[in-house]
Amino acid sequence: MSMKSIVYLIPSVLDEAATDAIPAYILNAVNDCQAIFAENERTARRFLKSLDKTIVIDNYEWFSIHKSEEAGQKENFRRKIAEEKNIAIISEAGCPGIADPGQLLIELAQEMNVTIRPLVGPSSILLALMASGMNGQQFQFVGYLPIDEQARIKAIRELEIESKKKNCTQIFIETPYRNNQLLQTLLKTCNGATRICIAAELTAATEYIKTKKVSDWKKETTDLHKKPVIFLLLA
Repeated sequence: MSMKSIVYLIPSVLDEAATDAIPAYILNAVNDCQAIFAENERTARRFLKSLDKTIVIDNYEWFSIHKSEEAGQKENFRRKIAEEKNIAIISEAGCPGIADPGQLLIELAQEMNVTIRPLVGPSSILLALMASGMNGQQFQFVGYLPIDEQARIKAIRELEIESKKKNCTQIFIETPYRNNQLLQTLLKTCNGATRICIAAELTAATEYIKTKKVSDWKKETTDLHKKPVIFLLLA
């Protein structure tokens, strides 16, 4: 039996000033909802206000979700669907469920036969891949690499071998304060002909996207400290 609720997957800004990256129809979806499940309620409220100052934030029922989407929130989600409420899921930056929380609630909505509407908006992974000039036919996002230096070197070597074998673009991220260390490890580990793309501060006025061979990156100093960055590798 199909449930009457609609679950809208609401993309949010990658940079607070880049509200023009959010299509106008997102507000129509938000206005059609009665409950909001947000990764961070405070920033989600600020995000919605930045889209429309007249929106009455307190008209919605608010629920916080986290990476674990603990059992209690699943129960709240299930209850709102039983009440035939329309629900918005909003993660911190980019698209819910894509390297962001939301997937477990979406999985539950699928199990309950609810209509799910994924809405268009900025995804740092896709924007970086689009601009990299690397293979967009075969790619994989592998999330965070190991923190331990030896384990990280091993992981990078494996990604490089797989990239060369399959002509596959490898996409990964790092905590912003460790970006410079990751770049240094990439440059000392990878073959000189391997291409690395650095996509930093996407959609911001300071957006920076460059693809170069490892041998060329070694010739310059690049400071990525505390910047949101997507790294791409193609051997």
